[in-house]
Amino acid sequence: MARHQPTDKRLVWLLAVAALVSIVWLLFTLWLIAATLTPPDRATVWSLVGPSLLLVCATWGAGMGVIAWGLKRWFGHWVTPSVQLAEEAQVLLRTDVVRELRPKGNVETKELTKLFNQLVAQREELRHQMQDKVRAAARDIEQEKSRLAALMSELTQSVVVCNLDGRILLYNNRARMQFRALSQSPRLADGAELIGLGRTIYTVFDRKLVAHALESVQQRLQRGVAQPTAQFVTSTRAGQLLRVQMTPVRSVAEPDAAPALGAALEPAAAAAAADGPVTQAPPLQLAGFVLMLDNITREFEAEAQRERLVLGLTEGSRAALANMRAAIEMLDYPDLEPALRERFLAVVRDEVQALSERVQRSSSEAAEVFQSRWPLEDMLGTDLLSAAGRRIEETLGLALNQSEADPNLWLRIESFSILQALLFLSARLRDEFAIRHVSLRLRPSGQGADKAELDLIWSGATLSTETVMNWEIDPMRIGTEASALTVREVVDRHGGAFWLERDRASNQAWFRFLLPTATAQEQLDNATFVHHPSRPEYYDFDLFRVSPRSQALDEVPLADLSFTVFDTETTGLNPAEGDEIIQIGAVRVLNGKLLKQEVFDQLVDPKREIPPESIPIHGITPDMVQGQPGILEVLPALHAFAADTVLVAHNAAFDMRFLQLKEQKTGLVFEQPVLDTLLLSAVVHPGQDSHRLEAIAERFNVTVIGRHTALGDAMVTAEVFVRLLPLLAEKGIHTLGQARAAAQRTYFARIQY
Repeated sequence: MARHQPTDKRLVWLLAVAALVSIVWLLFTLWLIAATLTPPDRATVWSLVGPSLLLVCATWGAGMGVIAWGLKRWFGHWVTPSVQLAEEAQVLLRTDVVRELRPKGNVETKELTKLFNQLVAQREELRHQMQDKVRAAARDIEQEKSRLAALMSELTQSVVVCNLDGRILLYNNRARMQFRALSQSPRLADGAELIGLGRTIYTVFDRKLVAHALESVQQRLQRGVAQPTAQFVTSTRAGQLLRVQMTPVRSVAEPDAAPALGAALEPAAAAAAADGPVTQAPPLQLAGFVLMLDNITREFEAEAQRERLVLGLTEGSRAALANMRAAIEMLDYPDLEPALRERFLAVVRDEVQALSERVQRSSSEAAEVFQSRWPLEDMLGTDLLSAAGRRIEETLGLALNQSEADPNLWLRIESFSILQALLFLSARLRDEFAIRHVSLRLRPSGQGADKAELDLIWSGATLSTETVMNWEIDPMRIGTEASALTVREVVDRHGGAFWLERDRASNQAWFRFLLPTATAQEQLDNATFVHHPSRPEYYDFDLFRVSPRSQALDEVPLADLSFTVFDTETTGLNPAEGDEIIQIGAVRVLNGKLLKQEVFDQLVDPKREIPPESIPIHGITPDMVQGQPGILEVLPALHAFAADTVLVAHNAAFDMRFLQLKEQKTGLVFEQPVLDTLLLSAVVHPGQDSHRLEAIAERFNVTVIGRHTALGDAMVTAEVFVRLLPLLAEKGIHTLGQARAAAQRTYFARIQY
């Protein structure tokens, strides 16, 4: 019945209008008749009609009933089916409901219903075909993305992909680790990196360098070069040298777009000179650029050392040779006095000695340079011992008693030659002294922080010094396998040492290799590759679209912004009275997604006592912050992490007050716009009793993990913020300015700290 309500109303209104018109017409007709009659005639007519008035009314009512029945039948046959068809068609057109409409009404309406059913069937068939194609395309795209992610994660070269604004839209784990090692304080915790999705590459590279390289690529494109590239070398804050190669990311170009390239070059250069964004390139020619990075610091230092070596041999020897030549010429005189002859001979002897020392020194330096060019690799010490133990057991049949290694020790070695040396020595022990059990040990050396001691240990037989020296210089042979190298050559090429030690008390002896360790930066890189997942959430191709940078930030849609959601743990609740930050945690939100891999998590030494009553709340004890960097060292890293983003926090006034009180000491001002999830919750749910973080998380079904840790609270706040965004859109709040204005109108915006 509800479906027929609009049609019934129309019919009732039509009948009411018809009845009113008929009554008015009847009364008007009677008035006209009465107006033409004299009073005696009126009395005569009334006397004749009065007794039949009831019959006249009944006849009129019956006529009206017949008219109503006729109108209803007409409506039911012509109007109602058309109206119902229109309503049901609207449901099918505007929703995902799929059903067949039942033909009814007149012939024309039934035919129209059949045609509409056919159109709906065709639409559904097309929709299914499109869905199948979309699913197939989505699978292909997802497969390509997975392949690209896998390829990027396995590359040993650092790769960063940017759009024309310089916004990072893809990078691999190698780039992440390289920038972290090059640009942050070594005291800061893991996670305080400068690059991330949506961040600008200009926090790492000078904008003018990138603009110049991009201009060079555009010029090569204009000349028709198939694979245009550009290179530049730059130094980092840590004094490292990077070689950067830029290649373009092309988009589909229209035929008449090429002439615009030349006109775009000058604006691009002008924008770079004014430190503006590099957005002037024709969007149909370039979508972005790829940067491939190599750390060439070692190559540069090695080349400089070789130049010094050559210069020392040439310039240093030239003067000695000149002195000896002059002395020898004087010695040719037959009547030279004995005293002068002895003096010139002394000059020759001294110069020859100095030249010999110089040659020896140059030879040693040349050997070091040669060893540095030998292909060494960074290897975790436990991996080396595991491989060596397995090879000794499988190849030689010896039993490995134990394997002891520092789990954090990294070596810089040529692993194959070291394994060959261990196998060779173990085989000689087995064959010549019947040793059946050996052990391996690896630990830092007491002879220097850049060395490690690798020991091959056995019990029982002792070796003479002569035997050890012979083994050291014999070509290595294991079974049928032979090598041209000797143990001494392997050790020399590593710049190490080799000797025999004994412990008479335990009746043990061991061969000791002194090997180089990886540098701190290399250990950081490789440790992260082993333990840190490299693929998840490192790419987001939606960032190719250029954000509206020409608009004021308040006019930018929330969906186009990058957000840094942060939280602090403090010694107390009164920043103005001396309470300090003891932990900062932050995470990034981009394109409505929480990037859980891009985090900032750092303990801070408050340089004051942590009240015992606050420790059960945040769980941070004095010994946990001892030795951690101070707030003046941490805030610059947080400032760089949050650059070019909008800050988000829960009860942000509290956290921002702690940051603002440090502005004068650090010289850093957090000028970014700030959004508060407490205020935004009050905007979308004004009737709720509580806007505490736990209460909001419960409403949104957000799992709370790590509550009252800075990073844990930042994660929960970010999850809440992501869920608030669509609710703000439903209320017509789409831009940053609208969100800030709505938040400022809430009661909670009046709270100050």
